[in-house]
Order: sequence, then structure tokens, then C-alpha cells
Amino acid sequence: MRIIVNLDKVLADRNMKSKELAENIGITEANLSILKSGKAKAVRFSTLEAICKELDCQPGDILAFQLD
Repeated sequence: MRIIVNLDKVLADRNMKSKELAENIGITEANLSILKSGKAKAVRFSTLEAICKELDCQPGDILAFQLD
């Protein structure tokens, strides 16, 4: 089982750069990069909420579950 992060796709759909998103939600580009790469061990709900609010999307647009 694994969680797939589709943040790059959502950013592309919104014509937004990672740097802009990071600045707008108040996290570092490095932390956003870790999340985008799928290497994050956890995501705070407050961060997920800020991302969804900024991108006008649902958590399911960003995260997906996949069986191996």
C-alpha cells in the first residue's frame, strides 16, 4: 500500500509554481518538495487545509491510495 501525491498535477492545472504555493501557505519550498516527492512521513491537517484552500481543491485531488 502506498499514498500517491498528485500535487504537481494540481499545481499544473492551476498554473501555479511550487514557490508561489509555499509562500502563500507559509511553508518552506524544501518542505513542500518533500511532500510533492511522496517522501513525507506525515502531513499536518493544517498544512493540507492550507494547500486545499489555496488551490481550491479537495484532499482527494492531492492524495490517492494505491495497492501495490
